[in-house]
Amino acid sequence: MEGIWVFAIAVFTGFIAINNPVGNVPIFLSLTRQADRPTKKVISRKATFTAFIIVSGFIILGKYIFDFFGLTIPAFKITGGILVFFVGFEMIRAQVSSIDNQKEVNFNEEISISPLGIPILAGPGTIVTAMNFTTTASYLQLGIILVMFALVMYLNHLAFLSSEYLVRYIGANKIVVVEKIMGLIIAIIGVNMLIEGIHIAFME
Repeated sequence: MEGIWVFAIAVFTGFIAINNPVGNVPIFLSLTRQADRPTKKVISRKATFTAFIIVSGFIILGKYIFDFFGLTIPAFKITGGILVFFVGFEMIRAQVSSIDNQKEVNFNEEISISPLGIPILAGPGTIVTAMNFTTTASYLQLGIILVMFALVMYLNHLAFLSSEYLVRYIGANKIVVVEKIMGLIIAIIGVNMLIEGIHIAFME
């Protein structure tokens, strides 16, 4: 039982680092600055649901995708580790990730699908993180991964709905600090994936 909780916490930490709600708030505000509150609520709900469906597909079908394309776990972990590291590295440099994010687009409700749903919430970094957890996961662990990602998406939805208040009371500068801390955690996760991949490759 203790192992399940440790796994759940590890999964939640990985998702919240790569897809932290507070760090996404300024992006949401910049994309929806011309929208009224009811419209923002609809956009937030659609975006988080879209991201959940996309990433859930990779979580559930991850093993089949590996088999179909003939992918190996070491190759995936090494490539994914490098990708995740650079996402975190860009966040540490206080830049919006060119891999996962876009800063501005002309307002349209379709932004709930793109770029907000994908690639901001369900970008390569998030997908790689999800599939990294699924490579050797049991069915119980797959269920935990789905629940943890759903929780992170719900937290993003709450953050989007409270975005104006968060920026007002937390302050833009403190949000940048949070993003840098999350960036460091993401970079470490990426390096750990890289080390795991190299270790597995040489152990085989």
